[in-house]
Amino acid sequence: MKMKLRTVIYSGKVEIDNVPIFSCTSCNRSEVFPEVKPDLTGLIAQLGAKPDKQTFLFNECNEWANLLVEAKAEKLKTDQPAFESMIEQRINQLLDLYLLAQTLNDEAWILDLQKRLEQISRRTLLT
Repeated sequence: MKMKLRTVIYSGKVEIDNVPIFSCTSCNRSEVFPEVKPDLTGLIAQLGAKPDKQTFLFNECNEWANLLVEAKAEKLKTDQPAFESMIEQRINQLLDLYLLAQTLNDEAWILDLQKRLEQISRRTLLT
């Protein structure tokens, strides 16, 4: 299965762009990348049953989607060591920001950074 960044349409009104999806060209089956599924379902739950027409960039609320968008922009699709380095750099960046947020006692920022660190660590915990 190939991974692609796709647009998920919810309730015929909401476009959620840059969602990592596994797609099989032989059977035409698609499924959401397991590491991002909880965040995608959480976003959809927040929208409710009758959402207004709107568009979201999923990579703005999910670290895995963000890394994959960045890797695509830098053409790192098949370069595993470069992608692993990108993950490590992002974790270090988030940890630096976390220290700054703690210094500033910014609770909202701290919670956001904790969420982002949890997202990026999901795959690491599963592999």
